[in-house]
Amino acid sequence: MKRSRFARRGALNREAELLARLAAGLAAATSRIEDRFWESRLEEAVDRLLRTGNEDTLNLALDHLFGANGRAYDALADLIESRAESGVLGAGQGEFDVALFAAPLLAWSRFTIPSGTLPAAALAAARTQLQAHALAAGSRLALADFLYSPDQLPRGFVDTYRLANQLAKSAADGKDLRVDPRQLPETTRFISDTRYLIGAVAAPRGQALFRWQEEDGTREQAAAQWAAQGGAALQPLFTGCALEPLLPDAYHAACRSADQGLRVYSLRAAAAFLQTVLNVKPQQLRAVVAPFHEERLEEYRVGFTLADASEVVHGVVWPLLGAEDESTDCVGQIEAVLEEAGVGSVVSLEQRFPLEFCDDCGMPMYPTPEGETAHAELPEDLPQAPAHLH
Repeated sequence: MKRSRFARRGALNREAELLARLAAGLAAATSRIEDRFWESRLEEAVDRLLRTGNEDTLNLALDHLFGANGRAYDALADLIESRAESGVLGAGQGEFDVALFAAPLLAWSRFTIPSGTLPAAALAAARTQLQAHALAAGSRLALADFLYSPDQLPRGFVDTYRLANQLAKSAADGKDLRVDPRQLPETTRFISDTRYLIGAVAAPRGQALFRWQEEDGTREQAAAQWAAQGGAALQPLFTGCALEPLLPDAYHAACRSADQGLRVYSLRAAAAFLQTVLNVKPQQLRAVVAPFHEERLEEYRVGFTLADASEVVHGVVWPLLGAEDESTDCVGQIEAVLEEAGVGSVVSLEQRFPLEFCDDCGMPMYPTPEGETAHAELPEDLPQAPAHLH
């Protein structure tokens, strides 16, 4: 998935050099026919590396281009994502276009947000709603029978490619994919987090895969209908949770959308959570926003206190995504969300904080009104809840 990278110096191997050269050619192309020339050769090179599991070379080329040629970096990253998540599958009835997709679900709860193997009823409900509202008529669908947390998503392009191929074959056979939970890491508990339904959709070559590709469909309609009907169908699985389904989409695009959406959702959830557990009105809360740096600005952190106290009772991390940097008005976005949530006061600190974590538990340290950092701690007499908001 495209993300912020640090440029690394070092010699490229022959395959990485080939990727960099082809991506530079594609980025500099001035006609569609030239685009196709470079794309076909770059696709061949990327497919070979994905098939052989050569993740390191893919990342080596990306790291080199990130510092040397931004346009070529974007071209290569887009193409790697595309080849990892989609392709053409030959089946007994002909060839099919196949795409890996994800349906992100934003949730928050005082209790545990579910993850893991999906009950048969929930899997069937998800299939019905996806086929009715997100996928094109006549398309074939395979779902993984697992509700993924961010910790359990494929770790790189090669793992994504392998999962896509497993699900593509299942879609061609009209079956869902069984996932062995023992092969996946445990889920880290957060009060606000994302869950993912992951599947593959297949259709005869050149036909629509998603509902909005059809003449009478739009992304906006699909998103609204999936949120309403899909959310209602899945809500029994999320007992005790607030749930916000996002538009099911091609895998990497859906993951980026979820990352963007979770930042806003987590701030709103923090205000609602603190109102519930502390029995206060939002006007009685204060939020302190500050930038946190390592080699460069990495994220903003928001420490929540009561209006008349300095102790941080909760915290939220707002990571920088994509091309965001110090010139991006993230503080303005954060302030707007907090004000919309009714938080009584928002303090924005300009000083640079180190990217500091608690030595004992590893959780982030959050800014205080006095310009220091502190561990986020709820009062001890409250019912036990997960450690912090995502």
